[in-house]
Amino acid sequence: MPPIRFNNFEEKKLAFAQATQNGTPEEQAAALNAMLEALAQDVQGDIMAQVNTQMADSAIMQARGANVLTSDETKFFNAVIEQGGFTDNEVLPKTTQERIFDDLVEAHPLLQEIGIQNLGAVTEFIYGDPEGMAIWGPLFGDIKGQLNATFRKEKIEQLKLTAFIPLSNDMLKLGPVWIERYVRTMISEAMAVGLEKGYVTGTGKDMPIGLLKDLQGAVVDGVYPDKASVGTLTFEPGRTTINELKGVVEKLSIRVVGTGENAKEKVRNVAGKVVMVVNPFDNFGVQANATVQNAAGVYVTSLPFNPKITESMFVPKGKVVFFVRGEYLAAIGGAMEVKKFDQTLALEDATLYIAKQFATGKPKDNYAVQIYDLNLDPVEEPAV
Repeated sequence: MPPIRFNNFEEKKLAFAQATQNGTPEEQAAALNAMLEALAQDVQGDIMAQVNTQMADSAIMQARGANVLTSDETKFFNAVIEQGGFTDNEVLPKTTQERIFDDLVEAHPLLQEIGIQNLGAVTEFIYGDPEGMAIWGPLFGDIKGQLNATFRKEKIEQLKLTAFIPLSNDMLKLGPVWIERYVRTMISEAMAVGLEKGYVTGTGKDMPIGLLKDLQGAVVDGVYPDKASVGTLTFEPGRTTINELKGVVEKLSIRVVGTGENAKEKVRNVAGKVVMVVNPFDNFGVQANATVQNAAGVYVTSLPFNPKITESMFVPKGKVVFFVRGEYLAAIGGAMEVKKFDQTLALEDATLYIAKQFATGKPKDNYAVQIYDLNLDPVEEPAV
């Protein structure tokens, strides 16, 4: 830390020294008070200036993409540098894990819309049907209903997601801030791809049950079959698209309560909750067919029922997926561990590490997700 810079203290200190030599007791007391007051003001002012400068520097570094680390993070990544890399089964600081999750969600719209949850160290969660969570009955009467039947427990420790982190020796020379940023970016981007793939195409065997899978289909060796398309969408402007998307939201609004013979179909509210996932290539065709020119000559793109459109490279071309926000269970949990990858994978001047995270995902019921084929042939404008 730089030394304190004084403005008035040196002057008041000199005055006090002079008063102690030839001043009266009253003058000495006054000079002492003046000196202490000047000292307090100078020290406080200089410390505040240093704090403001440090905060400004931190803000500039953050704007440039650098992080301001917590003390635990600084200690952890300094240790990584001193050790020349990660040791076996090191758990990342909790704040770093939280930042990784934030990066996952903020930078990847599909994970936002799916509503992935970060359960921290928890490896299971409980959810249920709201209708069965409270039951009316007479005062002092018997408790009615089987509340336990409305709740389900979901474990996530059985599914493990792994991200690879190649850490070059040169990176270790950059300091803890940049090491943390590098590691966090590598993990978040690698896991985002893995999660998106699992949540869209996951087979259910050692990975999530993806949006494209049929919960009621024949499961072979733990693998769920692909879900059949329920129709074809053209997104032709006007009444055609209105009718097409009307059919979509009607199917999504059905929900199933219970299982087996006790299963019942009920209605769920999907207003404002419909998410549409399309391959990036097909998204251009959808937008083209859904675009019209208004009376002012302005091209306007809009769809009835306001589905939230997002893209995924894992949705096959020629297909479109609709799901209800909040009706797909997606979560990560457990401590994120980093360890050295000791299997054969040659990297020049670098060491390969793996970061492990538990994760899970599955639709709540088979109606919450609907698959359609696309027919996006160019639409001719009607003759005027």
